[in-house]
Amino acid sequence: MRFYKTPAGNEPVRDWLKLRTPEEKKAVGEDIKAVEFSWPVGYPQVTKLDKDLWEVRTNFPNGICRIFFTVWKQYMVLLHGIIKKSQKIPDQDLSHAKKLKNRVMAGGITNE
Repeated sequence: MRFYKTPAGNEPVRDWLKLRTPEEKKAVGEDIKAVEFSWPVGYPQVTKLDKDLWEVRTNFPNGICRIFFTVWKQYMVLLHGIIKKSQKIPDQDLSHAKKLKNRVMAGGITNE
């Protein structure tokens, strides 16, 4: 597993996870680990959103945490994270995840 790293060296998903409670971090980490070591995994834990783009879901008391990821080489690359209360993924979040996925697919990741 790798975190997407921006050209400036930031890791948006890592930074986003730091804002979560210890219980939330543990739950997300367990789900990501389960997906990573059991890949491929299907619904309800993982949903395919687009070519080479999936989300892993973790239930939180205030909604569902969704971490968007792609698979590049042998790595699960975490791209973007949100907490949703509705079924539909906001268009801006899906577009952002697709943009990051395309960057990874075109140029790899900087921390391989």
